[in-house]
Amino acid sequence: MTRLAQYRRPYWDTQPEYRFDPYASTQKRSPAQPLIALPQSLSEVTGPTFGAEFVREGDNDLTVGNGGEPIGERILVTGRVLDENGRPVPNALIEVWQANAAGRYVHKRDQHDAPLDPHFSGEGRTVTDASGRYQFKTIKPGAYPWRNHHNAWRPQHIHFSLFGNAYATRLVTQMYFPGDPLLPFDPIFNCVPDEKARDRLVASLDWETTQPEYALGYHFDIVLRGRDATPME
Repeated sequence: MTRLAQYRRPYWDTQPEYRFDPYASTQKRSPAQPLIALPQSLSEVTGPTFGAEFVREGDNDLTVGNGGEPIGERILVTGRVLDENGRPVPNALIEVWQANAAGRYVHKRDQHDAPLDPHFSGEGRTVTDASGRYQFKTIKPGAYPWRNHHNAWRPQHIHFSLFGNAYATRLVTQMYFPGDPLLPFDPIFNCVPDEKARDRLVASLDWETTQPEYALGYHFDIVLRGRDATPME
């Protein structure tokens, strides 16, 4: 006999509003009119899809590249992608991007007065396995200024982009680090209304993943929907 999972009422405070005035750029990019729901069509699931063919061996290792090792603290980030009932989501394409250990992105618009690392591109990708698991090896990113308000600094974070089997299924979120003193001052982190939901954006130190004398491990699960959903941008 199959036991049906109990329906879990959505917990709306898990997601930020489109406009959050302390986060200055949302004032211009948030919709000024009510949203219009567009009906889904067959093309959204029969069009271009994502999968393992987009990922090369080693794409989840951001510490290898350009003939040398990047500067900074090595970390291992692992977790699972889950649906609203705690079931694993396999074959999800995950892309990450981040600043280097000095707090600078490899992008022409980032002119922060911090050094670039020639051995760190700050981007990687992987696909979840049958249990919804993923892993990245990378460098712990640095904090950086972002001019949102006076003396504005972004906490250390890693951006996550998740794709299902079509372009229309993309979700984006950010992972933060435990104990970061900048979290209480960051409008992007604090635009999530519910404290418990905000806490789900903070990874936990993971001794099972930590490798002695090599790299600290962090655990970060991503829940796609429901009351326990991870806040998305």
